[in-house]
Amino acid sequence: MWIKEIKLMNFRNYDEQKIKLHENINVFFGENAQGKTNIIESIYLSSIGKSFRTNKEKELIKFNKEKAFVDISYEKSDRDGNIKIEIGDKKQVYLNGIKIKKLSELLGNINIVIFTPDDINILKGGPQNRRKFLDVMISQLRPNYIHVLTLYLKTLEQRNNYLKQIKLENKNEELLEIWDEKLADYGIKIYEYRKEFIEKIINKIKIIHKEITQNKEEIEIKYFSDLTTRQNFINELKSKRKLDIIKGYTTKGVHRDDFVVYINGKQVDIYGSQGQHRTAVLSLKLAELQVIYDEIGEEPILLLDDFMSELDENRRKNFFNYIKNIQVIVTCTEKIVLENLKYFSYNVIDGKVIEKE
Repeated sequence: MWIKEIKLMNFRNYDEQKIKLHENINVFFGENAQGKTNIIESIYLSSIGKSFRTNKEKELIKFNKEKAFVDISYEKSDRDGNIKIEIGDKKQVYLNGIKIKKLSELLGNINIVIFTPDDINILKGGPQNRRKFLDVMISQLRPNYIHVLTLYLKTLEQRNNYLKQIKLENKNEELLEIWDEKLADYGIKIYEYRKEFIEKIINKIKIIHKEITQNKEEIEIKYFSDLTTRQNFINELKSKRKLDIIKGYTTKGVHRDDFVVYINGKQVDIYGSQGQHRTAVLSLKLAELQVIYDEIGEEPILLLDDFMSELDENRRKNFFNYIKNIQVIVTCTEKIVLENLKYFSYNVIDGKVIEKE
């Protein structure tokens, strides 16, 4: 799988730009705020259907313009494809020239793994970071997952609103059972998806981490959820009902799921060094690459935004040893030399991309 061409119009700081990519490593270099990350963002948008930088899609439109366009042509082992996204008052997505009705129709056409400086916080930050990591990976491979997750979150919002009404307006507490049943239906499906993919990650990451640390470190992942069975979840919701009414929100559910990473038996977010954090996230991303390959039978596209600044030379070498035969899009502030690797360089200056020899 690889992206052949990107066309941007009024997207972020780009007026009109056509970028022809190569199957190997594509390095976009230039000073900060020139538009390098915008290229990564356009690919992510075409894969996942939303930005990884903002929830406000109007921010993707160039200042003083009414619409932005992203047009990406790609090739897979069995077919060529095209995704076009038009962002204006509404977002319109076209797959091979046909307007799609649901996000799930877009997911899985371009498979990506992304590494940004913020990803160092997957392990350091709150559980929402780790859930997002799982959600992005699973949604590409099981498009129905995002549909079920959306239904769960809508039901959760309705239940939380009703909890506030019980507290403030003395509404009937027994009616919570309607939302409890729905949450359990959607929640158990989400739990089963996440459990399946955590197990796939665990099987990969142990070998990867041993290799990139020269057998010095053992890595372990444990997944924590309020769900194990549907009935178990309903019982949890009932047992916490009084507390939920007092707090005005649902304290149990897959929206609280988390996983914890241990290195040599110690919890990395508490006891891990900065270097161990970086290596653990690196192993996580490499495991994600391998899981996607196993699922779809071809390599996903790897997006590395300002990746070089986060890793020392040794970790970079270990990383690049794992990404042969993968299309890679790298952004960095200075032109780099990647020894023994085939790569192509592009200079990005104020929304203009120039391919270098």
